[in-house]
Amino acid sequence: MDSLRDIHGIRRFPGEPTSPSRPRRRVRNARGSRATLAAALCLGCAPFSASGQTANTGAGGDPRTSVAQPEVSGKPSAVATTSIQATLGDAADPTGLRRFLSDRGIVLSFNAIADILGDTSGGTRRTATVLGRLDMQLDADLDRLAGWKGLAFRVEAFQINGAGLSRAAVNDLAVVSELEALPSTRLYELWIEQQFLDGQLGIKLGQVAADTEFLVSQTATLFINSTFGWPTLTGTNLPSGGPAYPFGAPAVRAKYLPTPNLSFQVGLFDGDPAGPARPWNDPDPQRRNRTGTNFRLSDPAFLIAEAAYAYNVEERDRTGAVLAEPGTVTFGGWHHFGRFDSLRVDNTGRSLADPSTSGVARRFRGNDGLYGIIDQTVYREPDDSGQGASAFVRAMASPGDRNLVDLYLDAGVGYRGLMPGRSNDTAGVAVSYARISSSARGADRDTILETGVAMPRRRFEALVEATYQAVLGPGVTVQPNVQYVFHPGGNVPDPRDELGRRIRNATVVGMRATLTY
Repeated sequence: MDSLRDIHGIRRFPGEPTSPSRPRRRVRNARGSRATLAAALCLGCAPFSASGQTANTGAGGDPRTSVAQPEVSGKPSAVATTSIQATLGDAADPTGLRRFLSDRGIVLSFNAIADILGDTSGGTRRTATVLGRLDMQLDADLDRLAGWKGLAFRVEAFQINGAGLSRAAVNDLAVVSELEALPSTRLYELWIEQQFLDGQLGIKLGQVAADTEFLVSQTATLFINSTFGWPTLTGTNLPSGGPAYPFGAPAVRAKYLPTPNLSFQVGLFDGDPAGPARPWNDPDPQRRNRTGTNFRLSDPAFLIAEAAYAYNVEERDRTGAVLAEPGTVTFGGWHHFGRFDSLRVDNTGRSLADPSTSGVARRFRGNDGLYGIIDQTVYREPDDSGQGASAFVRAMASPGDRNLVDLYLDAGVGYRGLMPGRSNDTAGVAVSYARISSSARGADRDTILETGVAMPRRRFEALVEATYQAVLGPGVTVQPNVQYVFHPGGNVPDPRDELGRRIRNATVVGMRATLTY
């Protein structure tokens, strides 16, 4: 394992000071170097810096190329860069247990997040909810602990309380908060990872969540809506929402870094973390896998792969000035080996709305998706290269004959240090668009023609979110948030409306508070 001196010597974000920085609280995956993993495992060796991110690691483990990556996030792929330990000092570890464990390669960490969210207009009703999540992690460096070179271990669990606003009032596909899940104490990840070739190749085995490493935008981790982490397309089209929060799934993941800025990774997951819905079990996948310990191995597999390249990470002239702004481009795709039902036609080719239908949907072999992501720093303030603006764009597509959503787009911009004197605060605006597939739209049209009953026809769901994360101190943030949802559910009927009119566009306002230790 790299020494503490090596940790302090890891490559910096372009333009950042060269003085030693404190290690991060956590790193979610191994796209970064072994030194980055060492920094994550060294929690407790020294307090966190209150100055924010300095090590060159971004959300999802890529080299950090987004100057507007936030201080803290509820996204599983994100990293927290400061801890309340910096404020509490010795009081943060009164018994010395944390330091004792970290000296032996064992790191305990906690992240508490609470959301207060209200539906102020639209949706199905006016209401407010309180939702909280305690994220508990144990990381172990088996080299320091037991002399097994290059082996790391992680176990992570969530304690979730309260109610989600999407389920209670908005009824949208893009869930209002990435914290939203049924109240439970559940296992999220449990894995070991072995490094080979001096850290260039990593093999991870165990219960893994795909949203910690795949489909990640660094800038998008600022936003509260879940779609900016695990997008609506995958969350809607994959069985049980796929191996993403609040689920992990048995998996093997291989990652290869031929250079520090280029990575290739592939993951093979059990394709249904909750198991299929049957007439005799609960239709809600979170109730079918209440504790995250189903450990299913017999479902058709889910395969996902992507390549990511971080460019201009160290482009400087002789004076150290940055010549070009850094960015990351990612391309990927996935394939599910299961069978998927048509939303429109039966196994004889008739419309499912036709009274003579067999009632058995046509089945398709497999399901696919392609995606691309760009994360780009677009501006940095002349007097402080750690402040400025970054933007992201992400696009995804899947077949329209077997999926509810066939096209997904999102984009946004974040600005770190927008307000004078608030250099660690991050503000942002993002939008998303999920198009309802031609199969689902056709099914609605068929139903209207067959029944003669007027009803809303699904078309798309779109979202605008604006947020501001204020850093009150090391490890403590508050984050006001406003969202406006167009066509919740894709333009579906309101179950509370006696006339069957569509759910109205919804306005959501709220506040998030986080505490990292």
